[in-house]
Amino acid sequence: MVAFDATESLTPFHDDRSGEYGAILFDATQLRQVDPRWFDPQQWGARAQQVDGSGRGGAWFIDASHGPCVLRQYLRGGFAAKFSRDRYLWRGANRTRSFAEFRLLRELVRRKCPVPQPVAACYLRDRLSYRAWIIVERLVGVRSLADLVLESPADAPWEATGRLVARFHREGLEHADLNAHNLLYDAAGKGWMIDFDRSRMHIPATAWRERNLARLLRSLHKVGGESRREAVDAGFARLREAYDARWAKGN
Repeated sequence: MVAFDATESLTPFHDDRSGEYGAILFDATQLRQVDPRWFDPQQWGARAQQVDGSGRGGAWFIDASHGPCVLRQYLRGGFAAKFSRDRYLWRGANRTRSFAEFRLLRELVRRKCPVPQPVAACYLRDRLSYRAWIIVERLVGVRSLADLVLESPADAPWEATGRLVARFHREGLEHADLNAHNLLYDAAGKGWMIDFDRSRMHIPATAWRERNLARLLRSLHKVGGESRREAVDAGFARLREAYDARWAKGN
């Protein structure tokens, strides 16, 4: 868990529609005030567009006054979704999914890692459970590694991806869901990492680094399918070589 920062500001509120109490966490150096309605995509009207391929369907591009952003609601998948799609066990504000990701992103920004700028995080609590949302900067003009591999496996940014992942690992970032959709590149070849729900910072260790890389390879195999498996394996070998070289250089 990343600690509290003095530039954070917390705004409690009551939601009249649900009767729930909540709070919004934001960077006071970037925003002077926040509004709970920001976290409702319906309030944005035509300025909200659901993100294609957004996993469980809980993400929207929004045209906010402070710039283009992504609004994401935390949703469950798999077996847990049978009990509740959008509610999590309440264990305190600082342990909500949204506040944890917001603070982790701020720490990564402080370390000059290529991630979207966090804008605000929110939760609504109903006794023992809560719902959560986060708003982050939208990276415009980027494509995912998944798209680039599908377009041309041989020309995908394998070496750049290896160096990018190694950089985050050197900082101690263990991504909870490192996959080909969470690595983005612009036309100039600059890369970013996104979606840090349940991710954490800790001492770099071989075990979790290898798990991260194995997860990424499984994702690439899934994206490429059987017809591209050989090309993906060849590309991943290039990725791994670049990763090892960047890791060996240290910070």
